Amino acid sequence: MPNFEDLRKEAAERIAQAQDLSDLNQLRVQYLGKKGKVQDLMKNMKNLSKEEKPQFGKDVNALKQHVASRIEEKREELAESEMNMRIEREKIDITLPGRRQTAGNLHPLHIVTQELEDLFIGLGYQVIEGNDIVDDEYCFERANIPKDHPARAMQDSLYIDENNLLRTHTTAIQMKVLEQAAPNLPIKVVCPGKVYRRDDDDATHSHQFMQMEGLVVDRHITLADLKGTLEFLARKMFGQDRQIRFRPSYFPFTEPSVEVDVTCHICNGKGCPTCKGTGWIEILGAGEVHPNVLRMAGYDPEKCSGFAFGVGIERIAMLKYGVDDIRHFYTNDKRFEETFKRFE
Repeated sequence: MPNFEDLRKEAAERIAQAQDLSDLNQLRVQYLGKKGKVQDLMKNMKNLSKEEKPQFGKDVNALKQHVASRIEEKREELAESEMNMRIEREKIDITLPGRRQTAGNLHPLHIVTQELEDLFIGLGYQVIEGNDIVDDEYCFERANIPKDHPARAMQDSLYIDENNLLRTHTTAIQMKVLEQAAPNLPIKVVCPGKVYRRDDDDATHSHQFMQMEGLVVDRHITLADLKGTLEFLARKMFGQDRQIRFRPSYFPFTEPSVEVDVTCHICNGKGCPTCKGTGWIEILGAGEVHPNVLRMAGYDPEKCSGFAFGVGIERIAMLKYGVDDIRHFYTNDKRFEETFKRFE
């Protein structure tokens, strides 16, 4: 007859010495598996009498339950120990500062565009955007640019087909607004957007750039209204002590037309390398809306008038932030763009 007590003690000692769950599982197979030591005891059944067999079976079953119980107790003990070790190993010091997500920042051209939009919205203007691809009629004809005008030449404009092109100015948006609003007054809109021209890229020129054009049409609108608006614009963008001046110029869609200069924000009008010693910096073109433009849109130039202006977003950004090369705005240099976080 097998010694149940010795086997019970042996199993208890080996279970107590198990170092981890893997060792314990091996012991479970060794003692309780189909070919384990406890199951192996049943081979002795054939050598027992009828009277001995019931007691023998009861003893084997008790031993099996005892070993299984000790294994389960040890499993819980080891599982708890491993969990505590894992918690200790993976614990987080919540007093340490967290890892901050790297946030992007607005592009300088977007910053300037937003500033201009906010400025004109405060003056009662609407912000109108349009398609980059426009009809030749609205890009040129409605802006009083005749068929033989040099701006029509392929070397200046990017045509897609005979009648459609990438807009060369956002005036195309204004012409649509005029037509759709006629004959209602007043009209006060600014039209920001990207424009395209066949031009060689250098420090001050790009084949694509951004504009914002403004248009006001109402009764009794004069150059004085235009000057007051642009003086307000210059002071908001470059400082309250800025002055502006008009110089005669020519644009097909305005008459009279003017170039607008602002006193240099670097030398305050005294003369420096930035303003080439003149004390003035050119910032935009403007003028009174040409009567032909009003007439083609359905307005009577004898009963209403207006002014228009166009400002280059890159031009404003370069002057405002001291950028010396327009190509910086388009090269996606993260170091350059991150310098504008403080301006947001």
